[in-house]
Amino acid sequence: MTQLDDRPVTTADTTPAPDPATAWFAAFEDALAARDIDRASGLFAATSFWRDLIAFSWNLTTVENPDGVADLLAATLDRVDPSGFRLTEPAATADGVTTAWFEFETAVGRGRGLVRIVDEDGPKAWTFLTTLFELKGHEEPKGVRRPMGAEHGANKERVTWLEKRQAEDAALGVDTQPYVLVVGGGQGGIALGARLRQLGVPALVIDKHPRPGDQWRNRYKSLCLHDPVWYDHLPYLKFPDNWPVFAPKDKVGDWLEFYTRVMEVPYWSNTVATNASYDEDAGEWTVHLQREGKPLVLKPTHLVMATGMSGKANIPSYPGADVFQGEQHHSSQHPGPDAYAGKKVVVVGSNNSAFDICGALWEHGADVTMVQRSSTHIVKSDTLMDIGLGDLYSERALENGVTTEKADLIFASLPYKIMHEFQIPLYDQMRERDKDFYDRMEAAGFDLDWGDDGSGLFMKYLRRGSGYYIDVGAAELVANRDVKLAKGQVDHLTETSVVLADGTELPADLVVYATGYGSMNGWAADLINQEVADKVGKVWGLGSDTTKDPGPWEGEQRNMWKPTQQENLWFHGGNLHQSRHYSLYLALQLKARHAGIDTPVHRLQEVHHLG
Repeated sequence: MTQLDDRPVTTADTTPAPDPATAWFAAFEDALAARDIDRASGLFAATSFWRDLIAFSWNLTTVENPDGVADLLAATLDRVDPSGFRLTEPAATADGVTTAWFEFETAVGRGRGLVRIVDEDGPKAWTFLTTLFELKGHEEPKGVRRPMGAEHGANKERVTWLEKRQAEDAALGVDTQPYVLVVGGGQGGIALGARLRQLGVPALVIDKHPRPGDQWRNRYKSLCLHDPVWYDHLPYLKFPDNWPVFAPKDKVGDWLEFYTRVMEVPYWSNTVATNASYDEDAGEWTVHLQREGKPLVLKPTHLVMATGMSGKANIPSYPGADVFQGEQHHSSQHPGPDAYAGKKVVVVGSNNSAFDICGALWEHGADVTMVQRSSTHIVKSDTLMDIGLGDLYSERALENGVTTEKADLIFASLPYKIMHEFQIPLYDQMRERDKDFYDRMEAAGFDLDWGDDGSGLFMKYLRRGSGYYIDVGAAELVANRDVKLAKGQVDHLTETSVVLADGTELPADLVVYATGYGSMNGWAADLINQEVADKVGKVWGLGSDTTKDPGPWEGEQRNMWKPTQQENLWFHGGNLHQSRHYSLYLALQLKARHAGIDTPVHRLQEVHHLG
């Protein structure tokens, strides 16, 4: 390994020494080629992290420190046979850290990644991201490989594009079976369907709604994306340059429907999966459906639950709910504010949906009370866009050469174990910038938090998927006391009110339960059985041992986008950013299996919690 010191080293006084990244990769590849695992792992800092997205492990996994690197290489090196590591642009050094983009090859595919190198008696990797982006011999038909479309010349047997599509649609589920069945046709299922289509994997996306995008259209009418447009692109087809920063729900729904059509995603609407079972001997699922009200049975090899981490409504069961004479529903069924002008409304919850619904009801003349049961993290949208997202997902980022694809990899390159260390200073800035706002919220009696360790929104989302609000204006109504605030647990309902544990009685014509959503393995329990749900275990969370994210440490999102303990059962979802980025790795895992490529999984997900 080359030793670097303060002096430039030259050969014949003309050739400068390689930069730390070039020197590190030369040493790393040499060690890998020699199958010298001790030397390769010794190129990692004492505290270091290697995050691999299927390139080496056929899994989403993070290993820590030289011992973890040695463990990963011992299990995978001979099979993966990595080679051809090269920088794709000059490395950059700042504050003692050299950052470098690179590409490489494996025995079956091509990868790319990002490394951060520090000087620890020579260049050592501090963080190392490896990702697989294509399989050799199974490249996507794009760029120079794009299909011709038209067949020039005369041909009496000509079949048009439309005729081919119609024949394919007619045969699907009758003469041909999907290799992959994706249950859930929201943004996650559609993004995965588009990926699988491009990879030539026979797949089918099903959804209970009449049209793609109805998952958004049917929500309360004030709903819009709280994430900015640069964060929310779907694969292959970005939003146009004139797309609004925060898209309203119906516009999102229309885009999803349009996207499904132009990306030729095989998609069945008005279709409900009612039961599924797995035949281990045959290696296939039997899935019973109701399509347009008619029974149908499919036999896919793989089953993907893309029903959304915000799809399994968590509806509390309070004493007295059966005697309450008004209306009550979960936030996912809230129709909007129009029918409630002049009504007394109690919204149980104090996170995103609760604030959105309270704001819209207040605008339409309802008498609204929010019930806060536990503290909430709030960050103002403009501040989040500037400080939290601006360097990665914004016009500013694009001007600095940070494309969506680069931003996704930069974000992915920060190991979850230390991500909070990068987030805490950002949220400290946000807290200082909007100090007056937070003072007014606390003066109104609202309980604020910044996460268990002050790391804010993203870590709360990754750890538990709840407990926050991106403020697009409704928090001012609480600060100004236009929306009333009550605090405590709900004890019971009477015929006309909600009663809290301290005896506070809140008159109500409508109760909205903005009480969040349960673990995605609840969908597996409903569709398959509880035994399979327990076999898979809890879905989502990192094992951070923080509120609602019990340990032990997992290192990655539990059971998301990767193999589970139930053979051929997968979970896919998350926000638009995650649906876009991680759909690639899930699609490649499925394509490899469809193509007959050996996919031994390193460190299959362990089960520590049932849900």
